[in-house]
Amino acid sequence: MPTVPRDLPTGTVTFLFSDVEGSTRLLHELGPDAYAAALAEHRRILREAFGAQGGVEVDTQGDAFFVAFPTAPGALAAARGITEGLQGGPIRVRIGLHTGTPLLTDEGYVGADVHRAARIAAAGHGGQVLLSAATVALTGTDGLHDVGVHRLKDLSAPERIYQLGETEFPALHSLFQSNLPIPSTPFLGRETELMDVEGLLSRPDVRLLTLTGSGGTGKTRLALQAAGAQADHYPHGVWWVPLAPLRDPTLVLPTARDALGAKGDVADFVGEKSMLLLFDNFEQVVAAASDLSSLLAACPRLDVLVTSRERLHLSGEQEYPVPTLLPDEGIAFFTARARAMVPDYQVDAAVPGICRRLDDLPLALELAAARIKALSTAQILERLERSLPLLTGGARDLPERQRTLHATIAWSYDLLTPDEQRLFARFAVFVGGCTLESAEDVTEADLDTLLSLVDKSLLRHTEERFWMLETIHEYATERLEASGEATSLGRRHAEHYLALAEASEPSLMGVSPGASLDRLERDHNNVRAALDWFESSGHPGLALRLAGSIWEFWCLRGHPSEGMRRLEDLLDADSQPTQARAKALTGAAHLAPETSVGVETFKRRAEEALALYRQLGDPWGIAYAELQFAMAVAFEGDFAVAQPLVEESVRRLRELGDEHRALQALRLLVWCCEQLGEIERSKSLTEDLLRGARAARDVQMEARALNSLAMIADDEGDPGKAVALLEDAYRLDNAFGDPWEITVDLIRFARTLAFAGMAEPAAELLARSEGMRQEFGLTHPAYVTDMREDAEKRVRERLDEVVFAEAWKRGQALTPEEAVELAVSAL
Repeated sequence: MPTVPRDLPTGTVTFLFSDVEGSTRLLHELGPDAYAAALAEHRRILREAFGAQGGVEVDTQGDAFFVAFPTAPGALAAARGITEGLQGGPIRVRIGLHTGTPLLTDEGYVGADVHRAARIAAAGHGGQVLLSAATVALTGTDGLHDVGVHRLKDLSAPERIYQLGETEFPALHSLFQSNLPIPSTPFLGRETELMDVEGLLSRPDVRLLTLTGSGGTGKTRLALQAAGAQADHYPHGVWWVPLAPLRDPTLVLPTARDALGAKGDVADFVGEKSMLLLFDNFEQVVAAASDLSSLLAACPRLDVLVTSRERLHLSGEQEYPVPTLLPDEGIAFFTARARAMVPDYQVDAAVPGICRRLDDLPLALELAAARIKALSTAQILERLERSLPLLTGGARDLPERQRTLHATIAWSYDLLTPDEQRLFARFAVFVGGCTLESAEDVTEADLDTLLSLVDKSLLRHTEERFWMLETIHEYATERLEASGEATSLGRRHAEHYLALAEASEPSLMGVSPGASLDRLERDHNNVRAALDWFESSGHPGLALRLAGSIWEFWCLRGHPSEGMRRLEDLLDADSQPTQARAKALTGAAHLAPETSVGVETFKRRAEEALALYRQLGDPWGIAYAELQFAMAVAFEGDFAVAQPLVEESVRRLRELGDEHRALQALRLLVWCCEQLGEIERSKSLTEDLLRGARAARDVQMEARALNSLAMIADDEGDPGKAVALLEDAYRLDNAFGDPWEITVDLIRFARTLAFAGMAEPAAELLARSEGMRQEFGLTHPAYVTDMREDAEKRVRERLDEVVFAEAWKRGQALTPEEAVELAVSAL
């Protein structure tokens, strides 16, 4: 690297990064001499533009420039001059601009703003100039085009990006299909390891790559960075599957399903898609390794990246042991973390000794650097030299690096005040973190102490939740067990989440459950832990209360199999005739059709719930259990028996003032009338359902009413009206986010088009519905299957096999939105 210029701008600085697109290709196309001449002319044009606006070259490597400008308008003017000067020539340069207030040291600029500018440039294409929102705030938007919010591959927070001019370019190189988390620390060093991991991921013969190493070596951070950098190679995205809170191997694939936003079986959803799944912290659920093997076998274009303290011992697995940082990297890492605490911190002679003493382990260095506010580096080193030999001696069963990290956490713990130590140990009771309110209620935490632990890197705080890294959580668990408070804290934790579940129950059973669903989703691992604690501690009745309160969550958020398993186990464990058991029976009945247990279990559990509610004398429970039982009878196809049961349920629920469930019962009654040929009554009841749903703002029931009216319009020979009603229903289902209903909406569209003689678009909609059903692993009841088969029969009668196959292929490529637009435009 060249010597750092002494006249670098300070304060608010705008950085410009540039590099040549396709330089290797150009060399081959132009030949060495012509390429050298073009490159020299390129450098002349750039340096003239920089100099005209007061830009100072910070670094030049090959054909890339790093330049600092004292003003944002000057940097933009330079970029504009470069674009104009290179126009028509063989060299195309991508440029990124970002403004910030970096720290200037003897080594040059330090801070995230430098990396941000470089990543913005890397996201672009040759001839494209990209600007961050921070730069645009100082330049104005004249001549600029907003290209949207993008997550860059440094995994930092989303950034709004602007482009100079209106020229159309391919999509930016950004993370557009990903749930990769935003790390709490910048990625430093590890250039060799990152290159190694990216190289392994790019090899077609490596589909399962496991990064191994002891806790605190930075496996997760390296894996995230590599996954983000490889995003362009996976058209269907890179996805993070966090396993740290799990202890049950059977939950690994359901957790992957949740990360993907899928329903049903993960393998069915992934199918032929090209994607990368990152399973993080696999060591505690290693028994699920065979599930990964099966997933890879079923999904030929899926790659899997794993972090684990041990390899999975699977056929085809490529292991990559993650080393500690190199000495220079360790010093840079410690310095960066120290400067996050004290911005003007300067490296001194003690830092290399700290890094050596801590084996250059990233987490250990972060814990030590967190003490820089209270201790000098010499004091930190002296205390580490004194403390670590004693502490590591107590953990000889651990690998050497793990003993070092264990000892470092213990050293950091010993420096805490008694109140901080108490809270640190108590916090181990949470699984996957918690809100401030939960920490206050369960651990008697106060905000100042929590924030003090965050400052010391023993806690993290993101998105209004406090949480621990898994390695630190393990140590905190040791301290909790040693404190003698583990049993009492476990009970308080379980009771807290029981209270949360029961407080959420009315909302879950109502018209607008969104907020409660979101809260329970964030605390699902804590709810699981509470259920486990109640069961293992001999309180099946309390576990039944908890499960009976949240079965609607398991249904609406795509956890029916887990919920059904939990409910069935608890129902077998506690047969007391309680309200909790009645609710759990109701939940088991409700979840049964969405799982493999089938209609028989649905009907049996509904009967048991009805009998118990009658024994308990619960009017609402009786009315709802009657509805469940009637639905089970209808699912068996016996609509004549189901109809009077549903009518009684509608009456009871309305008498009790539960309009939401009454509307659900009314929808079932409409279906019974449809199936029994009572068309006029069905139409009248559907209009009642629509009015009631709109009055109650019940969008689900409003969509069902519109569906029924559409089918009536279709039967009456008015396909235009039917399609208009179906479009309204689809909009509501799409806004609610219900993939099952969307697949049925598409089948209804196809039925209407098929009846109207529009065979090709009908085939396309059937294809899109079937593709979506398979992607989400959904099951359709007999009445939906019959409707689909009827529509497909009519389509096939009009199309030969070749035309049908072509239409089917077109439909598979559509989005649901495009399929609906096709249906609307067809009539």
